[in-house]
Amino acid sequence: MSSRFLTHEEAQAFYDRFGSKQDKQQWYEGPAVQDMVNHGEFEAAESVVELGCGTGAFAGELLQHHLPQTATYLGIDISSTMVELSRKRLEPFAGRAEIVLTDGARKIDLPDSSCDRFIANYVLDLLSPSDIRQVLDEAHRLLKPEGRLCVVNFTPGRTGVARIVTWVLDRVHRLRPSLLGGCRPLLLQDYRDQELWQVEYHHVVTAYEIPSEVMVASKRL
Repeated sequence: MSSRFLTHEEAQAFYDRFGSKQDKQQWYEGPAVQDMVNHGEFEAAESVVELGCGTGAFAGELLQHHLPQTATYLGIDISSTMVELSRKRLEPFAGRAEIVLTDGARKIDLPDSSCDRFIANYVLDLLSPSDIRQVLDEAHRLLKPEGRLCVVNFTPGRTGVARIVTWVLDRVHRLRPSLLGGCRPLLLQDYRDQELWQVEYHHVVTAYEIPSEVMVASKRL
């Protein structure tokens, strides 16, 4: 049975309803996202783009604790609910942080080589294979030569209970992807063009038997 992926409209509707409940997923997402931050060298970043900014919680942590005070942040989301939540949460960083509502288009209105970090936390595992490749191509276009792609996504379990959990969730996605907001286990190596990206860090973090893949990559010139 092949997977069906949520349309942009279906994803928008789901996350409009889901809203602030996204923050309750930190029990398994938090450790992997923190691992990405630990290896993303954000202290040296002056311009950050995040695809799928959600409630703005992660952006707030970056701006307050990890980025230089001169750094700017652009968050992009398909959900008007998430955009509203992010804008409210990031009000203390007015002038440095901007949140934009997208219609699902993968093209971002920024010049080539204009950002230091491109972030996608639990976003690629919601997208179709063609959309994933478009996002990675767009990240490559936007990043400066010394920039970094920073990704976290749900991934297949390697051992024990984690393998069973992700097998079950994969079957749920194949039957009815809307139950999981479109999320399914993903292997980044299936989509990463080795001619475009050099992996600087790769690790699987398992929290409460839910495995997440962490990757930090630099663009090949």
